[in-house]
Amino acid sequence: MNSQKKKSHPGITRTASVLVGTCALAGCSLVNVPMLDPKGPVALAERDLLLGASAIMLIVVLPVFVMTFWVVYRYRASTHNPNYQPDWDRSRLIEAVIWLVPAAIVIAIGSMVWTYSHKLDPYRPIESDQPTLNVQVIALDWKWLFIYPQHNIATVNELAFPANAPVRLVLTSDTVMNSLSIPALTGQIYVMAGMQTELNFLASEEGTFAGRNVQYSGAGFSDQTFAAKALSRQDFESWVNSAQKSAKALDAGAYKMLAVPSTANPVAFYSNVEPYLFETVIRKYMHDHTASSQQPIDQSSVVHHVR
Repeated sequence: MNSQKKKSHPGITRTASVLVGTCALAGCSLVNVPMLDPKGPVALAERDLLLGASAIMLIVVLPVFVMTFWVVYRYRASTHNPNYQPDWDRSRLIEAVIWLVPAAIVIAIGSMVWTYSHKLDPYRPIESDQPTLNVQVIALDWKWLFIYPQHNIATVNELAFPANAPVRLVLTSDTVMNSLSIPALTGQIYVMAGMQTELNFLASEEGTFAGRNVQYSGAGFSDQTFAAKALSRQDFESWVNSAQKSAKALDAGAYKMLAVPSTANPVAFYSNVEPYLFETVIRKYMHDHTASSQQPIDQSSVVHHVR
């Protein structure tokens, strides 16, 4: 993944400015359209892809609108010289436009999709001189559990990380299929029981961003949201220290209670996380469920979900 210092193309930036201005005139807020106001290199590349593809497709859309109004005006009932010439069935120019322009658009968009599919591979690490924060994520009914193995803490519905530093999420589900999304920072990634997926991103500035499950998963789906907090390094260390002082430990019994379906679950902090809890959740949906859970899982046996 490209470094966070990478800038977007000037032409795409101008297109974004026009769309942002249009949204502003229409009373929209970028708070409600985070994809147009990216706060990290991954989201920036996704916005560039979206706007670039839209700009290419306007090659077809704009002429259609222009020609529609021109035909209505040119052949209106009140005109005295419509000069109607419908004999176009052998026009080589029209045939060339009809076939070559759409073909060129398909080729251009296909090239963009191919390039960005590799560039935006969610498994691709972010290039940075800062250390990567590893977080294990478990989707539950209807909440998100974030485990910080490097700090021996866990949180519910709150994901904190240092700004301007890479974050690597390793995800699974202990329920039905879910899909994690933080639109201002990165795209979405599906999570399924017995499978492991990965998502890499970086926040280029401090702030609190909305995250949620975007895959319908039952009655509490609409409240399955979380706050993604990009903090300064000092504030993140303070946040970790505060979580480590939590009186609640996330052992097997506490996890069993947490996994019970609940809606609008408040933010919660846990210390002293059960060793290999994440691996245990994956293993119980695998055929090798009789093996001991108190050991790192063999990654070659984990089914990685198709991205």
